[in-house]
Amino acid sequence: MYDFFDIRGKVIAITGGTGVLGTSMVEYLAAHGAHVAVMARNLEKGNQLIRKVKDEGGEAIFLQTDVTDEAVLKQNAREIAEKYGTIDVLINGAGGNMPGATIGPNNNIFDLKMDDFRKVVDLNLMGTVMPTVVFAEYMVKAKKGNIVNISSASALRPLTRVAGYGAAKAAVTNFTKYMAGELAIKFGENFRVNALCPGFFITEQNRALLTNPDGSYSDRGHTIIAHTPFRRFGDPEDLLGTLHYLVSDASKFVTGTVAIVDGGFDAFSI
Repeated sequence: MYDFFDIRGKVIAITGGTGVLGTSMVEYLAAHGAHVAVMARNLEKGNQLIRKVKDEGGEAIFLQTDVTDEAVLKQNAREIAEKYGTIDVLINGAGGNMPGATIGPNNNIFDLKMDDFRKVVDLNLMGTVMPTVVFAEYMVKAKKGNIVNISSASALRPLTRVAGYGAAKAAVTNFTKYMAGELAIKFGENFRVNALCPGFFITEQNRALLTNPDGSYSDRGHTIIAHTPFRRFGDPEDLLGTLHYLVSDASKFVTGTVAIVDGGFDAFSI
C-alpha cells in the first residue's frame, strides 16, 4: 500500500532554517529522508546545522540568503535546482520582529516607529511573497509544487504589543489563501499552498517577552499560559507532525488552509 507520509527524496527548501523552530524542522525532515536546502542569513549557524545533519546521515545544503532580495533568492533557487534537479516544497520560515514595531505597556500607538514597522512588514510579508514567486516558477515548470507558509497566533486575532508583526502575519495568512487559488486554478491540482500556524513557542525572538532573566515566566508569559488550555508553551517538536502532513502526499487534497498548533490558545476565551 502506498505510504502517503513518505517524504524520502523530496527536495525541501526552507527559509529561516537556522532559527529555533527552523532548525528543528530541518533536522526532522532530513532524518526522514528529505533533501533539505537550508536558507538563512547566518553562515556560521547554517554550516553548523548542515554538519550536524550530515553527521546523522541526512542530506542537506546551506545557502546564505536575504528573503527581501529577489536577485539573491533567484540565485538560491538556481543552485538548489542544479544540485537536486527539482524543488518539491518551499517552507517560508523566515520572519522576525523589531522593538520599534511593538507597543509596550507604557507606550501607545503614537510611539510606533514607522521605519521599524515597515521593516517588520517587509521581512515577514515580502519575505514570504518574494520566495513564493521565485520558487513557484520552478514548480510550475515541473508541473507540481507545495508551499508551506509560517503564520502566527497574532495573525488570527490581534494581540497586544506586536502591532507590526501581527499585521504582517495576518497578511501572510491572506496571501496563503490567495496563492492556493491562484496556483491551482491557473496551473492545476498538483499545486497547493497552506500555512502552519504556531501558537506560543519560546524562541530567540520572543524569549525576553515571555520569560524573565532567571527563566521564570514574565507577566506576559503568565497571561499567555492562563489562556492556553494545555497550560504550557509549545516545544519545537510539537510542530513536526503537522509539518510532515503538510509537506507529504497525505495532504494532497488540502490547500488554502491554516493548520493551528497552539495548545488550544485560539479556541479558548474567558
